[in-house]
Amino acid sequence: MKATQSRPGSATSRFGHTELPEEQHQALRKAIRFEWITVAFLAVSTAMIYLLLGNSQAMKAAWLEDVLSFLPPLSFLIAARVIRKRPTEEHPYGYHRAVGVAHVVAAVALSVMGAYLIVDSGISLLTAEHPTIGGFDFFGQTIWLGWVMIIAMLLTAGPPVYLGHKKMKLAKTLHDKVLYADADMNKADWQTAVAAAAGIAGIGIGWWWADAVAALIISASILHDGIRNTKAAVTALMDKRARTYDDAKPHPLGDEIDRYLSGLDWVETAKSRIRDEGHVFHIETFIVPSGDMPTLKQLETARQACIDLDWKAKDMVLVPVSTLPAEFLPGLSGEH
Repeated sequence: MKATQSRPGSATSRFGHTELPEEQHQALRKAIRFEWITVAFLAVSTAMIYLLLGNSQAMKAAWLEDVLSFLPPLSFLIAARVIRKRPTEEHPYGYHRAVGVAHVVAAVALSVMGAYLIVDSGISLLTAEHPTIGGFDFFGQTIWLGWVMIIAMLLTAGPPVYLGHKKMKLAKTLHDKVLYADADMNKADWQTAVAAAAGIAGIGIGWWWADAVAALIISASILHDGIRNTKAAVTALMDKRARTYDDAKPHPLGDEIDRYLSGLDWVETAKSRIRDEGHVFHIETFIVPSGDMPTLKQLETARQACIDLDWKAKDMVLVPVSTLPAEFLPGLSGEH
């Protein structure tokens, strides 16, 4: 299916030298807007939770998770500006890897903080720390501060889930793994809010250990997100086989290109290797001609047809060879 073309005269965006089709252009604008909304929401929620921290481990873990939640949207916003720069002599592949670098930085920070919080919360549980939550005077009535904490946590649970669902769709459209990681964390934020609220409620009914257990649950969630994203980010920078935006499976574009080229009457067989640069792909396809060496016109026509399959495929080279090179294409079947 041919990639959607930009409307004539419309403002367009670029990832390096790749001009975004209208669908991706609009998705990028929405993603940037939602990330700024996320940053604004986090600024309010972290300030509110900080004012209510007290000596609750669960509230402390929830607050630190909110602070860490700034990293993915800020990483996306910074990377979205850097990757617009065109390739240079020093950076012939462009600046697309800025997305991967941002992904690694955010993921490692999550992992380190998650591990720290697990240790901190574990020590509180083992030493049997009994957190206390006081009250405040409200028109002559003493109100337990824990109720305010619980309400605050529940109020901060909804917006991230909504933002996560919205950003998840945009991550698929843009093939953006940082945006996907951010959306995935947002969608799970309600779990943090519920765990923190449960820990505070436990303190209220005399279960001193509930606060530390809730903090451990939140910390484990942070560490899980960090380890998973670190693995995905590092393997992507190591030129792992291109995969879908959510890392669920190999990206189907390589097979689509190989099927198309192998169906041409002048091609005996074709095999591609794809490097995921962040949003766009660098594609090298080796072609074994069925007869004489193909003409430049045949190669250029075939290349353009492959590029038209997906907007991410603009950076592509076709290499005619006598046999498919196993040293560049590991895993070739015996028939090749």
